[in-house]
Amino acid sequence: MEPEQWFYCLKHHTVETRDGCAERHRLGPYATREEAEHALQSVAEREERLTAEDRDWRGD
Repeated sequence: MEPEQWFYCLKHHTVETRDGCAERHRLGPYATREEAEHALQSVAEREERLTAEDRDWRGD
């Protein structure tokens, strides 16, 4: 049996399983429900880190 995967639905702002909304409306998959619940925070932190790396690379 395959482990359950979790997704964060951008349309409904909820966590759901594979049987939820269409893939274009969600982030994931995540290994746990808790990871999916923090999807927006994870994306924001990753974007902040990558933006800082880009600034450092450009010498800003």
